[in-house]
Parts: sequence; structure tokens; C-alpha cells
Amino acid sequence: MQLHYHSGIMLTALEAESTLTDRYQTTVPNTVRRALRLGKRDRLHYAIRPTGEVILTRADAVEDDPALGPFLDLLARDIAAHPERLQRVDMSLVQRGRELTAGVKFDLDAPLAPEDE
Repeated sequence: MQLHYHSGIMLTALEAESTLTDRYQTTVPNTVRRALRLGKRDRLHYAIRPTGEVILTRADAVEDDPALGPFLDLLARDIAAHPERLQRVDMSLVQRGRELTAGVKFDLDAPLAPEDE
């Protein structure tokens, strides 16, 4: 099992397998569909790294922000090359963030105002 890290904390990877048919088709495993919040007719995006590793994401997530995918790839390569640089997030910083945002209401799905674009 391959393990992944986020903010210095080790996360367990979810894994799944599927089989190719004679026509090179496959069913996306339920574990993957749930993790990516996929529904019928959703589009998939494949990013193939030089190592042969394939990153599968929802196509609309990649199209929303063209800089996000390359940035996350850069971040993943840096973490893989230099895992010793990972550090735990100090809990006092987390608490300070909670204090600063207490009572703030926001909708992550709301469109940005033109001046915020």
C-alpha cells in the first residue's frame, strides 16, 4: 500500500482495481466514484506523470482552475523528492485560524464577485 502525506500527517491511501474488457473499457470502482464524487455522465481527467503514475480527477475540477493541476503536480513531486521537509502544522496556528474565522459564513459554491475574480 502506498501512503500519502498532507501537512506532515500520514494519510492512508484508498486503493481499488478494475479490469479492462476486450474493448479496453472498465468500470470505475465504487471507492473511486465516491472519493471523486462522480455521477453518471461525469467526465474524467487523466494526468500521466513521467514515472508512469496516472492521476485521475473529475474533468470539471481540472477545468475550473488551470493553474491548480500543475501546482498540485509540482507539490506532489517536491514532497516525493524531499519528504524530510514536511512539518506538522502547529496546533496554535490551527487554533488562531479558528478564532479568526469564528462566526464567518461563506458559501464555497457561490460565484465570486467580478472585483474578486
